[in-house]
Amino acid sequence: MNPNEHDSATCSSLSPESIKIMAESIGISGLQEDCARELAEDVTFKLKWIIQDSIKFLKHGKRRELSIQDIDNSLKTKNIEPIYGFEAAEHIPFRFASGGGRELYFTEEKEIDLTEIISGPLPKLPINPNLRAHWLAIDGIQPAIPENPPPLNKDTQRLEAIDPASKIKQPGKDKVPQRKELTEIVNVKQLTAHELSVEQQLYYKEITEACVGSDETKRQEAFQSLQTDPGLHQMLPRLCTFIAEGVRINVVLNNLAPLIYLMRMVKALLANQSLYLEKYLHELVPAILTCILCKQLCPRPEVDHHFALRDFSAKVAGQVSRTYHTSTNQMQTRITRVFARVLTVDKTPLTTLYGAIVGLCEMGPEVIKAMLLPSLKMVGDRIEAIDSHPAVLQMHDKGTITKIKEALTKHCGAVLRTIRSPPDNSEEFRNDFGYFGPVLHASTVKARAMVSGMHTGTSIIQRSGSATPLAIQRVGTPVQKLITTSGRPGTPSQMISQGNVVKIVQPTQRTPQQRIVYMQSPSTPKTTMYSAEEAMDDTF
Repeated sequence: MNPNEHDSATCSSLSPESIKIMAESIGISGLQEDCARELAEDVTFKLKWIIQDSIKFLKHGKRRELSIQDIDNSLKTKNIEPIYGFEAAEHIPFRFASGGGRELYFTEEKEIDLTEIISGPLPKLPINPNLRAHWLAIDGIQPAIPENPPPLNKDTQRLEAIDPASKIKQPGKDKVPQRKELTEIVNVKQLTAHELSVEQQLYYKEITEACVGSDETKRQEAFQSLQTDPGLHQMLPRLCTFIAEGVRINVVLNNLAPLIYLMRMVKALLANQSLYLEKYLHELVPAILTCILCKQLCPRPEVDHHFALRDFSAKVAGQVSRTYHTSTNQMQTRITRVFARVLTVDKTPLTTLYGAIVGLCEMGPEVIKAMLLPSLKMVGDRIEAIDSHPAVLQMHDKGTITKIKEALTKHCGAVLRTIRSPPDNSEEFRNDFGYFGPVLHASTVKARAMVSGMHTGTSIIQRSGSATPLAIQRVGTPVQKLITTSGRPGTPSQMISQGNVVKIVQPTQRTPQQRIVYMQSPSTPKTTMYSAEEAMDDTF
């Protein structure tokens, strides 16, 4: 063992010999070894316990040395009466006295002769503080008063102006003697702005112009550089400020494309393994949340696809919360509270509502379960009230409602599958989630079908944009057919199984050509499409 380690280990606890010496000092002799060892361990633990809390008071007071007051405060917090009278820094010996069955330990004090005190001279009274104001300068001229330093004569001033080195060569020759005073010199470090080199300034200019410019090739190269370059530490504050200011300006101007490019810059910086962005989250997180929750991001919401920016920004927010969440900054909790607060406001725009929903969905299944699902019925009642008045409903609001349903279908089905036991009743979903009940019911049925397909070797074929699977193929069965009828989104579906045939039926309100049937024969691996009438006649 290292000698230093041995010394530290020895000095970190009281020894049984010390306990025996302390016991003998108060009249207890013959203390057993086991008893002394137990007392030493207990006293060591309690001393460390008190000192650790005392250090907290030391740090809170921004001091470097532990004081007796810190020990007293630590004892008070533990409901222990503090020890009084120990204000001296040196060792104070104790004396023992007993009588009448009581024991007392006290410090020996020196006897004072009152005659000497009375006959001695009285101490001088302290001088009262006195403040006096004087003129430092009058109209730019320093008055000749004792409080001001004496001025130099004109010859000395002329000589110093002609030859400044003469003051160093002949110190004090022509100067009037001045009173020397003890002054304390304090060196104050000046705040200086960190300047980038010429190469870094050029790189910053090129990278920012390429990221928000019109050349897609340069933009891809710039994003690749931000993802892989390990030397961006010095430019990182300026890049984060550029992103924050760019979002603030382009949100006001409703420029959708620059906002997408700026969020891609954030994504590239997050992907860089050599950068640590925690010190700059106070600039990046508000910019990301603005792109998610802003009411209007483009001049024509019914035409411009601003939902892609909200979805991408929500993914970036989820990555930030997962990467930089600690028990100190509580990043995920704070971002989740922002999204959850939006759901409780009655007059929230539908676009902001969509951003809050996708933001909560990207926070993970636990957040969906705890924060999103309990609020869906309230949000659905509000959207249903808007949807029931076509005269008030605008074109982009209609598209936003559709996007909200798609987001819930995409993210909530898997969560509901784990927290709700089958069978899935559409009426129960309607009672629990209101307006979104049919959509969530369909997504839950789809999630269960996908899981059962993976467990039984069944593959599910689905068109993009459909809410339910269009075909289920089982591997290894001789003949199997599946018929799916796809109708109006949000209507409950039924699954019918007859032998090797599985049918998922949804009520329809349009033409029969919208219903699509997929069949698979044992001899041909390809999938064939039939009309609804042919499938009905051929199968059942």
